[in-house]
Amino acid sequence: MTSPTDKPSSGAPASTSAPEHKVSNFLRQIIENDLDKGTYASRRWAGSPGDATHQAAGEPDPAKIRTRFPPEPNGYLHVGHAKSICINFGLAQEYGGVCHLRFDDTNPEKEDTEYVNSIIEAVKWLGFDWNGSPTAAPYQASDYFDFMYRAAEALIEAGHAYVDEQSAEDMRANRGDFVKPGVDSPFRSRTVAENLMRFREMRDGQLADGAAVLRAKISMQSPNINLRDPAIYRIRRATHHHTGDTWCIYPMYTFAHPIEDALEQITHSLCTLEFEDQRPFYDWLMERLCEPRTRPDGQVVGALLAAPSPKQYEFARLNLTYVITSKRKLAQLVTEGKVSGWDDPRMPTIVGLRRRGYTPESLRLFADRIGVTKSDSWIDYSTLEGCLREDLENKAHRGMAVLDPVKLVLTNWAEAFGSDGYTEACTQPALPHSALAEGQTPPADRSFQIGKEVWIEREDFEEVPPKGYKRLFPGNVVRLKGGYVIECTGCVRDAAGQVTEVHAKVIPGTKSGTPGSDSVKAKAAITWVSVADGVQAEVRLYDRLFAEAHPDAGGKDFLQSLNPDSLKVVTAYVEPSLAQAQPDQKFQFERLGYFVADRLDHVAGAKPVFNRVTGLKDSWGK
Repeated sequence: MTSPTDKPSSGAPASTSAPEHKVSNFLRQIIENDLDKGTYASRRWAGSPGDATHQAAGEPDPAKIRTRFPPEPNGYLHVGHAKSICINFGLAQEYGGVCHLRFDDTNPEKEDTEYVNSIIEAVKWLGFDWNGSPTAAPYQASDYFDFMYRAAEALIEAGHAYVDEQSAEDMRANRGDFVKPGVDSPFRSRTVAENLMRFREMRDGQLADGAAVLRAKISMQSPNINLRDPAIYRIRRATHHHTGDTWCIYPMYTFAHPIEDALEQITHSLCTLEFEDQRPFYDWLMERLCEPRTRPDGQVVGALLAAPSPKQYEFARLNLTYVITSKRKLAQLVTEGKVSGWDDPRMPTIVGLRRRGYTPESLRLFADRIGVTKSDSWIDYSTLEGCLREDLENKAHRGMAVLDPVKLVLTNWAEAFGSDGYTEACTQPALPHSALAEGQTPPADRSFQIGKEVWIEREDFEEVPPKGYKRLFPGNVVRLKGGYVIECTGCVRDAAGQVTEVHAKVIPGTKSGTPGSDSVKAKAAITWVSVADGVQAEVRLYDRLFAEAHPDAGGKDFLQSLNPDSLKVVTAYVEPSLAQAQPDQKFQFERLGYFVADRLDHVAGAKPVFNRVTGLKDSWGK
């Protein structure tokens, strides 16, 4: 669990000021002010987390700042966590610092190595290293349990903590509320010796679960309810995924978190606004653990933790329309079968977004674009989709697919080319010239066949066209994109009136890329896939999971807001180049939107499966 070198991440600027292209915000201003004043310039770093004595033996810290991303491994990360990841890791990179990945695994009943592994994978996928090295192991709060116990005893010895054996109901009643002050516990006046003895009995398993807690001794009359002697240790007989049954007492999050930050020499502890009320306790605890201690025998000893202590700063969490991020509600969607799993492409989890076809670059762009503020606000989901389109526009190869196919028969094919079985090669660029970056080498062209029969989208034919319709209808001329200009002559319907075939005549000499291609002016171009070499594929048309922008607002049943059209599965036809796609490869299906070869189910050349990522434009804006 150590990181011997722990140097600033590669690519971090040498300057202490933010890069010019970055928009300033209050977090950048805080960091720049601390760097200018040298607030943390005296810190030392011994290569791994540790107490004041450990860090004092180290060298001056090579990292100008230290931030951290500290998820609890009790679920899958979601898009809100992606914002936090980008903020913490991004700021560390900008200012020549290091960001730590730390698992806040202090709650053994809800945590699992499955979630640990998924979090590691998510942070890597977003493009970040942690703890100063691409090969460093993440830190774990459970590795600090020994020190946390030492800190708790030190608080008891200094008269800052006591063991309370009131019932949970009495503690709740005596805590008071926003208008009524709390009442001192009858156990608050215990001696240091009594508290140490009782706390060690808690540790040694001599008391039952819930029989006692260790509380900080602050003030039961404090106007801040969080400072009314908060609990800092509880008895919990549960097997921990990392420490097993070593402990039967566990620290509370509000006690553990500041200590973890201090052991890791964090400078700027960045969290969301719901932790703002906990900041006074954070500061109270740091003041007592970073100052010299006086033992019961009167001996003054050194501080447990190195100064200067970390400081907590809060920013607004991500509120995204058409999305819920409550772990409990996301778990309900999974357990009740409303989605196929945590990685269902409709889920806002990072694994779900990744399977949907979102890219790390698009999520980093999104985090940068929405910025950092102190006030809550709602971000429209279209902003996230727009960032994805912006990222894919210049790198998603093009291809043609037909999602709602009807057969188009070129009735004069044999007359024009000598045989009904004749096929001809067509080519189109994988990326249009307009999508290429300056100096970029164009990828190889796509190739496919055109023959007598092709598949077209059903909506590309109207026997009686509405006003302004420019595609296929009897007598109209259109171009098969990359192929020939054709003239529609009619259609065939079945007994139920359904169009089963569209008929047209090919106009020889008009093939795209040939000298005669402009000899006949077509009013529109439509996409198509040849019957000769088109490949059948499963296409999953994903849309937003919820039909309402605020599905759980006001305590309403969020399940009532589920979008019944959030998934439609169709059998489509795709051009040969798409059938050879690799899993997770992204494409723009021309005229249809962005699609991705499914990471799990797609098999190149054998079982094509594509997910719709997003349309070419926002269809929800209306």
